Formats: sequence, structure tokens, C-alpha cells
Amino acid sequence: MADRFGSAALRDTLLERLNTALPAVVAPMFLVSGPDLVAAASASGTVAAFPSLNARSTEELDAWLTRLSAGHAANRAGFAVNLVTHRSNPRFAADLAACARARVPLIITALGSPAPAIATVQGYGGLVFADVNTPALALKAARTGVDGLILVCCGAGGHTGTLSPFAFVDEVRRFFDGPVVVAGGISTGGAIRAVRNLGADLAYLGTRFLAADESLAVADFKDMVVASDFSDILATDAITGALANKLRPSLIRAGVDPDSLVSGRKFDLSKLDQDTKKWRDLWSAGHGVGAVTAREPVAGIVAGLRAQYQAASDR
Repeated sequence: MADRFGSAALRDTLLERLNTALPAVVAPMFLVSGPDLVAAASASGTVAAFPSLNARSTEELDAWLTRLSAGHAANRAGFAVNLVTHRSNPRFAADLAACARARVPLIITALGSPAPAIATVQGYGGLVFADVNTPALALKAARTGVDGLILVCCGAGGHTGTLSPFAFVDEVRRFFDGPVVVAGGISTGGAIRAVRNLGADLAYLGTRFLAADESLAVADFKDMVVASDFSDILATDAITGALANKLRPSLIRAGVDPDSLVSGRKFDLSKLDQDTKKWRDLWSAGHGVGAVTAREPVAGIVAGLRAQYQAASDR
């Protein structure tokens, strides 16, 4: 039998520390998630995260965390910061120190091993969840001593996975007894209930909040999300070299023919207008984009999800 990691006995206790009224986390989204979105979600009883790099500097990150920590002290749901642990992130050490000063309840690691964050975060009493997209990476993360795992499955916005959540959760539960979060095409309360039925603890929702009033996304991005459905999503590795779900209309708008992209071959972005940036102008969304039918405040989105979740649970 394979070694087991995480604690089934402590699982509920760890989740209770996040104080979430809905078994979901609003996922961190690059250039989209900021303190307004996170604060609104927290006030609505739902955990939300933002990438530390959405703050322009560690000093700005400190200011964001001071504001969010005050809200958390007022018995709102916990909040989270997404830290890129890869050596290519020059701000990792400084941003981790800022999170430690603020005693951020949950750190979500991505694009690298969670190991560099664990001692610091667990040392002040925080939790570390690792973002992974294969069972092999999940096992490596579990061995470092993380508190929880976020399984990025097929259908997630931005950099995505390829596995079905049915298989992924089952694979991970063979060796990990701690909290498990599932990401990938989840945009309704019914889908959150389904994640729980799979044996996971929380759902990870990003796309559903792209067009929120409190989102940092530019107005055109929000309008495109509202107007789009599943047929507008393209999974390609030709933009960044890693498989990602992109909005076809945003590619066309930037001068990229979506149907000309070839898997395994990066598109030459130098052919585009020099003001076009792949990280800013080529927008991402997940398979659940069709559930976003209007711009609305975070509180309204969460209230709708909670009603759907309760209805699905009652069924």
C-alpha cells in the first residue's frame, strides 16, 4: 500500500479555520482578483484568493493585506494569497514575508513546489494548499507536508488540466486524506454540490467571478465573458507553451487566427501590434463561462450559488 499523507482526523478542523459558508473558494485570477473582489467574497461568507503579483509591488501587497486582515478579524470568511514559488518569481521571498506579517489564513502555491512556503506559513498558523494538475504532482506536493491540494482539472480557465475530476479525485484520495479542492468548469451551485459528492471538500470557481462588479478585469473583458459560451473557449498551448483555455474572441480581436494555432508550436506574437501583450490582452475563461449572463456584484453571485447549492443538496 502506498504511503498516506494528510490527516482525515484533522480535515474538518482545517476547513473550519477558513470559516466559509459555502464549500467553495473564489480562485485567484491574474489581473482580475484584487482586494475589492476578495473583501466582497469574504463579507459574503466565501473564501477568495488573489495572486500576490496582482499588487504592483510588495509595498502595495502589504497595504492590501492590512485591509483584508481587518475584515478577517471581523469574523468574515478567510482569504487567501496565491504565491508563485518558481525561481522565476523575484518577489517570492518578499511577498511571503508580507503574508507572514499579515498572518494570511491560506497560501495557495502555484508553478513550483510548495516546499519553500511551508515552514513559514505553518509556523505562524496558516494553511498551505498546493495547485496541481496531475496525480504525480499531487503526490510530490503531499510529500512536502502541504495541508491541502487543489486539483486543476479539464475545463479550468487559464492554465488548465486534462484530467476528469472523477478520475483525479479518486487517484488523489488513494494517498491523501487532507482537504481537496477541485477546479475546472465549475460555475453553479449544483456543480459545487457535485464536487462534494465526488469526495472533495471544496470547489474552486474563477470564471463565474470574471464579470463581477468588483473584478479588476477591464470592461471589454467583462462584456466578452457575458457574451460568450462554451463554443468560445479554445484550449491551446500555442500562446504560453502550457495548455490554457482562452477566449477565442479575444484572440481574434488581437489579430490571432484561433484556427491557425498549432499544438506544440508557439505563436509568434511579434507579428501582432507592439502594444499587444499575451498576458494582458489574450483573455482566459473556463468551460463554465456560459453561466455568466450579466455583470453583477460578488454578493449577488454568492447568494445565487448558495441557493443553487441548497437546492441541489435538497434533491
